[in-house]
Amino acid sequence: MSKKVYCIAQFLPKAGKETELFKVLQALEPNTLREDGCISYRVTRQIQSPFAEGESFPIVFNEVWADMAHFEAHCQRKEIIEFFETYCLAETGLAEKWNVCVYSDEPENYDSPNV
Repeated sequence: MSKKVYCIAQFLPKAGKETELFKVLQALEPNTLREDGCISYRVTRQIQSPFAEGESFPIVFNEVWADMAHFEAHCQRKEIIEFFETYCLAETGLAEKWNVCVYSDEPENYDSPNV
């Protein structure tokens, strides 16, 4: 097993702001991919398929981090804090709603060796 952290960060853009929000999120990729502990960091947009008709916010970051410490360090970077302040929390922001969750691939109560 691993100590990897998987993050799914979903964004619901305000009406008519999907393209603009997607571009802003894409701009976060280059610096984040250079961070220690960043294994994968890709913003995606939902597309239609008859084989995948589930519900989701239309813009989703799929992230993989080496461990929780690296993920939390990323969340505290100035660029990330400013993104949320400007585009999510501000009245003039582009996001109506957002949902950020982290996951582990280890089963609950897994007795991994301390390495």
